Amino acid sequence: MSANMADANAFRPTMLDERIPADAAQLTRLRASPDISVIDLRPALRAELGRLEAAPDADPADDRWVHYPWRSSLVAIVGARAFHAIRHDRNRNKLTIDEQYQLRGQSIGVIGQSAGHEIAYMAALEGACGLLRIADFDTVELSNLNRIPGGLFDIGLNKCVVTARRIAELDPYLPVEIFPAGVDESCVDEFLRGLSVVVEVCDSLDVKLAVREAARRHRIPVLMETNDRGLFDVERFDLEPDRPPFHGLLGAATGSDLRGLSNADKVPHVMRILDPTQLSARLAASLTEIGETVTTWPQLGSDIGLGAAIVATAVRRIGLGQRLPSGRVRVDLEQHLAQLREPELDARVPASPVMELDPPRTPIARIVHAIERAPSGGNAQPWVVRVDDAAVHLAVDPARTSGMDTGWRGSAVALGAALYNARVAAAAQGLLGRHEIVSGGPAPVSAVLHLGTATDPDLAADYPAMLARATNRHLGDGRSISPNVLGTLAACAESEGAVLRGVVDRADIDEAAQLLAESDRVRYLTPRLHTEMFAELRWPTDDLRTGLDIRSLELAPDEQAKMRIGARADAMAYLREWSGGTALGDYTYQRVRSSSAVIAVSCATGVDADLRDYVRGGSAVERVWIAAQKLGLAVQPVSPVFLYLCDDNDLRNVSVGFTDTLASIHKRFCALMGIPGHETVAAVLRLAYAPAPTVRSARLPILGSGN
Repeated sequence: MSANMADANAFRPTMLDERIPADAAQLTRLRASPDISVIDLRPALRAELGRLEAAPDADPADDRWVHYPWRSSLVAIVGARAFHAIRHDRNRNKLTIDEQYQLRGQSIGVIGQSAGHEIAYMAALEGACGLLRIADFDTVELSNLNRIPGGLFDIGLNKCVVTARRIAELDPYLPVEIFPAGVDESCVDEFLRGLSVVVEVCDSLDVKLAVREAARRHRIPVLMETNDRGLFDVERFDLEPDRPPFHGLLGAATGSDLRGLSNADKVPHVMRILDPTQLSARLAASLTEIGETVTTWPQLGSDIGLGAAIVATAVRRIGLGQRLPSGRVRVDLEQHLAQLREPELDARVPASPVMELDPPRTPIARIVHAIERAPSGGNAQPWVVRVDDAAVHLAVDPARTSGMDTGWRGSAVALGAALYNARVAAAAQGLLGRHEIVSGGPAPVSAVLHLGTATDPDLAADYPAMLARATNRHLGDGRSISPNVLGTLAACAESEGAVLRGVVDRADIDEAAQLLAESDRVRYLTPRLHTEMFAELRWPTDDLRTGLDIRSLELAPDEQAKMRIGARADAMAYLREWSGGTALGDYTYQRVRSSSAVIAVSCATGVDADLRDYVRGGSAVERVWIAAQKLGLAVQPVSPVFLYLCDDNDLRNVSVGFTDTLASIHKRFCALMGIPGHETVAAVLRLAYAPAPTVRSARLPILGSGN
């Protein structure tokens, strides 16, 4: 193996540390030489480092001067840790920081430095290894420069030297070892010793076979790229040491059988490996012209580049312990380009607002319609309604539940809102009677509104506003809310046996926004909750009578793009693995932060709260909501994941992996809002001054209600 044999063949730069006397003396000589260009990159690199997220500390004592004799240049750079953090920062998070460290534990060998030049460089470029070992006996000729990214000054140099120099100018901290005499049976074991993977892209059949036989002994995987139709082979001798070389395509042929063959004698063996029926038509035709109208096997630089990308991907998979079995594949760009098609246009374009149905004509139909207009989580409408001559019966439908509807508590709140709407409509129609809430029986909880002949002026006054009630997710203008307004809303809650607590101070609203955004992050990163969240969304071409009309989210264009990424479960899985995804809460953060108040409606129930308490809380929420809209406020329920969690068992059931996070957010939120432990929270609402909502989500008709 060569070292720096002479300046003409130097390939390894000299790393110099000013603190070492011998290095300091050499630096003095180099700086004094008129032939040496001195370049100090440290200020620029430190500026870059300062712009990085999660930048490591950069101790100036780790800085180094690098002497490139073939460039007659002396370059100052930051230390290795900072250097790699800067150079590989744009790899994140296609490769996380931890994965980058893991890959730097690999040692990669590349045999053959025509196609192998780009492969070795790509490995260095991506930071796929901590050591490169390369081999080739040949020198660069002008005809090689159709695929080796070198220049005229490289002609006559050993191909290994050219590759090593280019890598040294990219990353002087990466060790590169060269075998400028190439590899054969006498030194193949030395070449392979200590490698994690070897890439074989040489021309000699006997060397190809010798490499595989040695790789079996050393239990090292072999990768081969043939740069025709993206042909790529993987032989996992690390996992299958008894595997036959070349997938058994050469039969019982040995190295001695292949050594010293003429080009004509090589052809049968090469064709057994490559399969002539699978060659590109141009390569197959060109092979018949070798020695006639073309000199040798044709190769294109773009094919070499594609091959390097394929190899780099395989090396990553091996280094990260991902699945990569033995086998063969073709990544045929010509074939893919022949399949070009116009992209599908998104048919889910905004449509006209949902048309309201004809207003109900009978008093009973008006009561049923009022129930239909009640709010529910995800617009699930989790109720069953039955009307007879004496009463309106409402019950929670246990089938219409979700991961956040712990113990049907959210459904009970929705039932309470529906019950309040029924009371309002009955009062407006002069049919108000007593009501009762019943737990147990066929449904988790139910309610009965007995039809009578009474009215209630306060309830009846809510009838028009109840029909107009809607969720408004527009950003607010942040103006202050009057204490009188909050007093009015608190009185509404108290009239239904509930308590209203809230924050109006800007700093408190900001803190609430952060906590609720973090809860949204947990929702995105919990697979079941994520699936259910996006299953709720409806596009204008969908049936809009259930779920949330996407237009009601009031998404800005950038939020629409983020929503499409947020919908991807595969992307969320990576964010969960990386403990990332802070930006997933941005939608909620911005809306809560723009609010004038954040309120919680709760019931003082003690430790024995049951679903009836949540029903009563739901009635209070609806009364407060209607009153807030009458006072000119936009109202949006903000449902944190922890809303209906009562104990550790609930925490574990709703989101495994985030129990501590949710417990912490819940505790901090209750402390911020002043919610004591004995109160059961029915809903959290943001109040804002904002434009009218673009559209209201539609509702399913309650069958059999008539007009």
